[in-house]
Amino acid sequence: MNSYQRVMAALRREQPDRVPVMEFVVDPKIAKALGPDCMDVSDCMDRLNLDVVGCGSRFLPVKTNADGSWVDEWGVTYRDNIEVVPHPMRGAIFSMDDLRRYQPPDPNHPDRLGPLADLVRRYKGRRAILFHQRAAFMWSAYLTGLDSLLVNFLAEPEFADALLDMVLEVNMAIARRAIRTGADAIVLGDDYAHNRGPMMSPREFHRFVFPRLKRMVDMIHAEGSLAIKHSDGNIYPLMDDIMASGADAVNPIEPVAGMDLATTKHMVGHRMAVIGNVDCGELLSHGTPAQVREAVRQCIRDAGCGGGYLLSSSNSIHSGVKPENFKAMIEAGIEFGKYPLPQIQNS
Repeated sequence: MNSYQRVMAALRREQPDRVPVMEFVVDPKIAKALGPDCMDVSDCMDRLNLDVVGCGSRFLPVKTNADGSWVDEWGVTYRDNIEVVPHPMRGAIFSMDDLRRYQPPDPNHPDRLGPLADLVRRYKGRRAILFHQRAAFMWSAYLTGLDSLLVNFLAEPEFADALLDMVLEVNMAIARRAIRTGADAIVLGDDYAHNRGPMMSPREFHRFVFPRLKRMVDMIHAEGSLAIKHSDGNIYPLMDDIMASGADAVNPIEPVAGMDLATTKHMVGHRMAVIGNVDCGELLSHGTPAQVREAVRQCIRDAGCGGGYLLSSSNSIHSGVKPENFKAMIEAGIEFGKYPLPQIQNS
């Protein structure tokens, strides 16, 4: 099998020739440290023998403020930090009147898919090509504020519905374009939880978030692609709905949030593949390569049996990860992940 075939088999809960090794986001500084001659992060991922490459939707800055913050095409204000993904400071929609006047980003803008077409040209059929996108929840939270959105689930449900639907339509159109351009899987990156549990009750999740997630997943499948559901935090109380959405895989199974890989595989492995969960907080940032190798061995022991498992970090390869630990994770995954798994079963 090549990398593309390996990832597709695992996402379909089949047993490939070995456990795929993947990452959704690799900080450019870490990529450069491991491959100073690489032309971009995807080139580094290719040279390191990761089984995927990927990119995400691009929303351009439209205004820079005097304090150094900037506003993107959604109208959300950000301030840059050391990580690849900036965090929002302020939204643009605070009432139904604001929403009626609001003009969302054009999903057909020529820059919207970022470098996806180039990745398809370079890697199609050889590496699995992922496109990072969202359904409805997180962009709605960015636009009106997370606390405000959660309050409006109860206080102004009509406003919450209208906002979520507007965001979903834009994001579905972008995801559809990405699939038709050549993306093999869409990663839906809306976060639903913190370390102690979901941001909302399962009842409110089912009422407001689940129907939009399912519409997105259904569209992705209708277009011939696969859907990976990413959410940080402890999502166990929401797992029944996440499975019911039809998503093909769940990630990242964060250990710091009490998410256990073996438990998750037992819980959802008959419906979804699982992706995770080498700790990127303490272990990959402060541990040793030997400790990383043992953690990889344990992950494969916990979830690799029978297929339907893809090895990754517990979130992303952020700026604090030691490059040598990231490399050790990849090499150990390739070494220990060959099917059948005698190294794991007999160790």
